[in-house]
Amino acid sequence: MAQTVTMPQLGESVTEGTISKWLKQPGERIERYEPIAEVITDKVNAEVPSPVDGVMGDLIAAEGATVPVGEPICTIRGVDEASAPAASAPAPAAAAPPPPPPAPAPAAAAPPPPPPVAPAPVPAPMAEPVPVAAAAPAPAPAAEPEGAGMSLHVSPAVRMLAREHGVDLQQVPGSGLGGRITKKDILEWVQRRDGQPAAAAPAAPIPAGVPEAALAAPPAPPAPAAPAAPAAAAPPPAAATGDTLVPLSPMRKAIAEHMVRSVQTAPHAWVMVECDMSPVVALRERHRAAFEQRTGVKLTYLPFVAQAVIGALRKHPTLNASFTPEGILLKRDINLGIAVALEDGLVVPVVHGADRLSLAGLAEAFQRLGDRAKAAQLRLEDIQGGTFTLNNAGALGTLMTQPIINQPQAAILATDAIVKRPVVVAGDAIAVRPMMNLCLSFDHRINDGLQATRFISTVRDTLQAMDDRVLG
Repeated sequence: MAQTVTMPQLGESVTEGTISKWLKQPGERIERYEPIAEVITDKVNAEVPSPVDGVMGDLIAAEGATVPVGEPICTIRGVDEASAPAASAPAPAAAAPPPPPPAPAPAAAAPPPPPPVAPAPVPAPMAEPVPVAAAAPAPAPAAEPEGAGMSLHVSPAVRMLAREHGVDLQQVPGSGLGGRITKKDILEWVQRRDGQPAAAAPAAPIPAGVPEAALAAPPAPPAPAAPAAPAAAAPPPAAATGDTLVPLSPMRKAIAEHMVRSVQTAPHAWVMVECDMSPVVALRERHRAAFEQRTGVKLTYLPFVAQAVIGALRKHPTLNASFTPEGILLKRDINLGIAVALEDGLVVPVVHGADRLSLAGLAEAFQRLGDRAKAAQLRLEDIQGGTFTLNNAGALGTLMTQPIINQPQAAILATDAIVKRPVVVAGDAIAVRPMMNLCLSFDHRINDGLQATRFISTVRDTLQAMDDRVLG
């Protein structure tokens, strides 16, 4: 019997993936755990392994198709089933003789009685005249009837988007696989609904028995005006002469959706401090050559910052957390995500158990994950389970960065370039110091300015007090 392979869960907040490339074609032999497809999300390019030995069956999802988590993407047939000759396969249609045609009904048979017709309801006497223009109020689209849409196969993200915009899923035609409703279908439906003027409502029919005097009665006072519908989305800009349209890659499309979802989900707030990196710069200069010779790993500034962040997360656990409707979920482990910039996108591999690693262990993990990310060889476990993200934007030369939170985390810290500039030091003297800006983006549902400022101040103070002990 053929086994159906579904889209795997490629991260905590990932609800769908895009088939980038099929590595196996129908009829090819497959061994268990052998990759059969490459899948792209906003976080990683991952390979989907085969769950069984067998032969590739039907490709349900085409290359470039975006499929919700848990939905089928292909089938795999067993080896015995695939190797059996076609003639041995049972053919139910040919084996069984066709059923005889039904005998014609006797001419004398009486036709079935017609269904009973319910008597027309007698209009109740009217206590007040009914104005002609009054029509029955249309049902509010936001009040989805009990059970409506439950028979539709839609992802949780699509259902949540429909609730936010007051969309009845039964009215939306689906353009996805098998007529499935996608987020694009919801957004286009909302744009058509809000962007086109509503058709004039037909005049309500005059109920039987209403006296003509009622037609001349003054109209009822107007009902309070309903709140204005949200403005329609702006149309895409028209291309001018010489412009070039670059189609969205699956990774770019996934990143765009994830970033929009993050800013719509979490109320972002920011705090920034500047840090005197003199102690860290001196430490690195003294130990860089010996460190690289001993470990084979380059000593950058990132492991020093990571050590300071880990210590601050221990002291301020609400920054190592996630928001849930039931409360704030404090994470026991510190799994540090490191943003890695690629030519065509961005990925965030995760150092699991970062709080249990030494500075040398952090440096080795960062280099290993960075090399995997740039070679598009990250594994599924490399991008799952992050609890806090560190964005080393300063490696690109930035001076001030406000990053977007990596959902469902509570915050993300950006480190900018280390720049020598004059600062005021003790005794009101002016000295040249290597300064670096630290910017924390945090979810205001979880933390306020007090907790965020205490956290980033702890990171700064730790960096400004580092000495040789940090190298063990």
